[in-house]
Amino acid sequence: GLAALLKAGQVRKIICSFPRQADSHIFDGLYRSGKLELELVPQGNLAERIRAAGAGIGAFFTPTGFGTQLAEGKETREIDGRMYVLESPIHADFALIKAESGDRWGNLTYRKTARNFGPIMASAAKVTIASVHQIVDLGSLDPEAVITPGLYVQRIVLVPRTATGPAGLKAA
Repeated sequence: GLAALLKAGQVRKIICSFPRQADSHIFDGLYRSGKLELELVPQGNLAERIRAAGAGIGAFFTPTGFGTQLAEGKETREIDGRMYVLESPIHADFALIKAESGDRWGNLTYRKTARNFGPIMASAAKVTIASVHQIVDLGSLDPEAVITPGLYVQRIVLVPRTATGPAGLKAA
């Protein structure tokens, strides 16, 4: 995933709430050498910044991060006796998201936590590419189960579920 894009030099900036994962040695090397910019954002602010882009909101004030290094250089304002930080939306040229199933029009359903950022990221991107475990016939998805409407998805890639997980380990 991300490590492959980093290794290929395809990423110049990461905006995230926690930049570490099991195979983060590639990230570490690029960041320490100054080849990769990092913007740390509290998890809730990250989700809201992405959602704001998809909803067309120009910016919003939040109390989260006020008085910390995360607010340095940002506009602050007192509102009803409480201090807030102005946050800007996060727009994307491309969103690479993972869904459970989709139809050829791009309507998507999700499984478990894939639903957390997939739908809002799809709405915040100019082009959304969704990998799905199954492509279903038009009309076969229950409209109540569609979380991301096809309006936000430009490409569907079928990636069948395998019996192995990360690092080739057998799934239980």
